[in-house]
Amino acid sequence: MESLHNLPVENLTHSGMPRSLAPWFQEYDLERLDPALHADLVLERVLAYGDRQELRWLFGIYGRVRVIGWLQRLGARRLPWRRYNLWCVVFGLPPAPREDNRIWPH
Repeated sequence: MESLHNLPVENLTHSGMPRSLAPWFQEYDLERLDPALHADLVLERVLAYGDRQELRWLFGIYGRVRVIGWLQRLGARRLPWRRYNLWCVVFGLPPAPREDNRIWPH
């Protein structure tokens, strides 16, 4: 049986998403999510909630450079604050000032 980034084919959707990600995409039909078309959403959810195997899949699909670019562009606003800071430490990125994480400035 073939595998993609250490995941057996039967554990992947037709578009290549791991079925184990279903709890993090409850409001979506996982079978219809495309990692290429919905990259921002997939990056957000897997970086926030993914386990080691799902993270291996994520980095295999998008690569380190794209993940870091997403973190710098959207990470502070779209990830839970603690998870965003974890990824900043992992990649040696400066964490955003706390107020950059605010949506409501008051």
